[in-house]
Amino acid sequence: MSILIIGGDRLGNILDNLRRLGFKDIRHVSGRKKGYLELKVNQNVDVVLVLTDYVNHGLARKIKGTYRNGPCRTVFARRAWCHIKSEMDRVLCNGCCAEDCPGRAKGA
Repeated sequence: MSILIIGGDRLGNILDNLRRLGFKDIRHVSGRKKGYLELKVNQNVDVVLVLTDYVNHGLARKIKGTYRNGPCRTVFARRAWCHIKSEMDRVLCNGCCAEDCPGRAKGA
């Protein structure tokens, strides 16, 4: 799976954790500059992760309006891994809490 991360200057261990969830292609843009308001999400992206505490507010609104019901799944989360993980589980598993859900990551 592929993911585009918008926001956050440094991602730290988030990249390793996303790889453990099965993301092979990970792209990142900081999302702070006004120029990012023109950002177009590539059709080849499966998930857009928006780190809400490190992104331009106008860009967050645009992504929410444009991509929330678009071709890829959109996850809005704070930069803390525990929040990212819970939001990814909620969005990617459609809220299911079954332990045998194929979308649920094991051990992360």
